Amino acid sequence: MIGVLSGAAAAVVAEAVRPRGPGGSPIDWDEIARLTARTGATDGGLSAADAAKAAKGYNRMAADLAPALYKFVGPLPKGVELPPFQALDRAGWIELNVGIMRRVIDPLLAANPMQSSLLLDLGRAGIDRYIATLLGFLSRRVLGQFDPDLLGAEPVTADSTGLYLVETNVRAWQEQAKLPPEELRRWLILHEMTHAWQFLGHPWLREHMNGMVGEVLAAAGKSGSDPIRRTIGLLQRLPGQMQLMRRLQATMTLVEGYSNLVMDVVGREHLEGFEQLEKAHEARSSKRTALEQLFWRVTGLGVKLQQYEVGERFCVAVHQAHGIETLNLAWTSAEHLPRLDEFGDPERWYRRVSTLAA
Repeated sequence: MIGVLSGAAAAVVAEAVRPRGPGGSPIDWDEIARLTARTGATDGGLSAADAAKAAKGYNRMAADLAPALYKFVGPLPKGVELPPFQALDRAGWIELNVGIMRRVIDPLLAANPMQSSLLLDLGRAGIDRYIATLLGFLSRRVLGQFDPDLLGAEPVTADSTGLYLVETNVRAWQEQAKLPPEELRRWLILHEMTHAWQFLGHPWLREHMNGMVGEVLAAAGKSGSDPIRRTIGLLQRLPGQMQLMRRLQATMTLVEGYSNLVMDVVGREHLEGFEQLEKAHEARSSKRTALEQLFWRVTGLGVKLQQYEVGERFCVAVHQAHGIETLNLAWTSAEHLPRLDEFGDPERWYRRVSTLAA
């Protein structure tokens, strides 16, 4: 019986992976956009006039906040400017992020084409639905975003990057939590401006992340077009990929933790409604339905949020003990970035980078 089942299973697998000619991309971006818009874009939309009006307000607030930001973290290099803010609705955010994912992934897929097979067709449907579900969920919660143009061909500049607030989500949270409209937007703008300062002020950071992201993505295509060979190859390279992922996680932990520190220090000083905003943010983070909590766990997003909290604790500890100038040593080079095991021991990181600085 076992032999019969094994033979039948082998036949099914062989049929599933049997080449059927050129297969194109295992991802259908148009289908992803369609599925995501159906499940995520339920906010009524934002007219072009309203988006332009909101963006004008964002950029006025950003100009007001910039001196306070630079006073705390330091100025941008001469000639470097932050990109203007844009206002999005959920559909706009979905379109933006489908475009970003497509820009990053399509070159890899083009360099490593797969043969058409039943497995590829089934896999494409599953991948499309997974990405669409993820984007649809996030589109209902995300408030702001900075696009550092990862894997872009040109140097990072204000023209190649973007700053965004999802105005419809911001407005919904503002009304639900009864938050002061301008103070809320200033708070969110401060966070995203800090991300732009990190990448535009320190171009090596994007190159460092590009290298890691590129290695992770390229590993998926090094075993040819045969699905079985690809799977075996990925498993063989898994230990090295885990090391890469840990380094990438450490970088993102610092990037988000540092921005949260800036929101706290600069926001507390310059936003009258800071305490109310902070309490509302804590409540928003903790009040999730059982379904939402399950989704965060299944997708790994909950782990990401925990990492950001770890990053904030690290940045707060270094800032309180040694000041922002010392914490800013992390932006000197990849070697100065905290390692994942140093987040729980900020003094260990401080001793190591002090040696590097000497």
